Parts: sequence; structure tokens; C-alpha cells
Amino acid sequence: MYTMYRIEIATITDIPIIQQLRDEIWRPTYKDLLSPEQIEYMLEMMYSTAALSSQMTEKAHRFLLLYDDQRPIGFASYSNTDEAGVFKLQKIYLHSDYQGKGVGKLLLDNVVERVLAENGKILELDVKKDNKARFFYEKQGFSIFKEKDTDIGNGYWMLDYVMRRPL
Repeated sequence: MYTMYRIEIATITDIPIIQQLRDEIWRPTYKDLLSPEQIEYMLEMMYSTAALSSQMTEKAHRFLLLYDDQRPIGFASYSNTDEAGVFKLQKIYLHSDYQGKGVGKLLLDNVVERVLAENGKILELDVKKDNKARFFYEKQGFSIFKEKDTDIGNGYWMLDYVMRRPL
């Protein structure tokens, strides 16, 4: 069966779609990596309507939605950093039934094209140290740049690798 994937720039009006994807993808992704309490705390911190609005407007994160025909199946966001030429992949999530089929690479490649169009030289991301997504990133040319432990409040910490890919 022929599949037509399309990627669209998301706006404030797409926040409910991002939140739907958050519930379908983010929760299952982290259920074995974080406590239920930390999941709820982080979802509020990163995916509430107010948080997403702020990311899109004040923080100038660019959000992309990935569709399989009419079904939203993933999303990504990226932004500039304080370091010239370095952009940060803030988020990239894909429905589990599409993983391992080249669809995540399609979405990541689209982010890379957009970053290159903005004169980006490096794409950086944070990945939880025990998240298997790290291996996907390594296949896509990212390597560990440094380790970073971030206090996100409420007694919770994110123990991440910062990975970078030269463009």
C-alpha cells in the first residue's frame, strides 16, 4: 500500500495535535524510564498548552508535524542556541508502529534541511542516558559530545548525553 508522508510546520492552533501525540508516544516511551510522578511533572512542564505556546512564541522553537495521509504520527522541534551555528533538536517523537522503517530518519532529515537553510553547522540534542533512542541518533551521525545532569525541579534530575552531529 502506498503511503504519503507529509511534514507541516506546526502553529499554536496545532497544540492539541502535539498534545495528542504526547499522550500516544511520550507516555509509553518513558513509562519504564521515569516514575509516574516524574512523567506527570515533566508533561506539565514541557507539554501543557502554556508551555508549548511559550516554546513556539517566546523561545522561537520551530515545530514540525509528521502525517501519514491524514493521521498525525510524529513531531519534532528545534531552535537556535546561544552558540553561533549550533541548533538544538528539542524534540523528536514518532509512533512506535512507524519506528525502524526509515520514517524517523525522514523527519530528522527534514529538520537538518531546515537547519542548513538557516546556516546551521551543528545539530545538538539531549538524550536520556538509558534511552534506546541514543542508538538511532548514533546511526544518524550523532556522537556523544558531553554528559549533562539537569535539575528540573521538584527533586527530579535529567541525566543526559548531549549528542552532536556536524552538518
